[in-house]
Amino acid sequence: MVEVPDALSTLFSAQIETDGDRYIVEIPKSEVSHGAVSPGETYRVGLLSQVDASASTTAQPQTPTQDTDSERVDTGVPQPPVDEGEIRNVTIESLGDQGDGIAKVERGYVVIVPDGEPGDSPTVEIETVQENVAFASVVDNDGHTV
Repeated sequence: MVEVPDALSTLFSAQIETDGDRYIVEIPKSEVSHGAVSPGETYRVGLLSQVDASASTTAQPQTPTQDTDSERVDTGVPQPPVDEGEIRNVTIESLGDQGDGIAKVERGYVVIVPDGEPGDSPTVEIETVQENVAFASVVDNDGHTV
């Protein structure tokens, strides 16, 4: 499986548009509203070409192979970066409206951890995965805080 570094803020698909002598890549509004990126900030951008299955068999850049879950078919929409049953080490960044801990993993994806306190770094098991949030339970809380 390909490991995605924590420094990756977001992953989305977009077309490049021309505007005179410059080119524009539009950031989806949802990426800003979820806190993955902020207007006025500077980011490093990586581009991956879209492979068109109907195109001729010209050489394409090699991408690492990875095991794919049959439920995670590439639809062009980023899938949650966690799976149900997955064990993760997370850091609680803040508290939600209901008092649960909020941790963020790849691409700013939110993991809700009951009874988590900001600064805690528990090991959790992902129990429920939704499009934009996952719910986890603590499996080991060694008391380690950041």
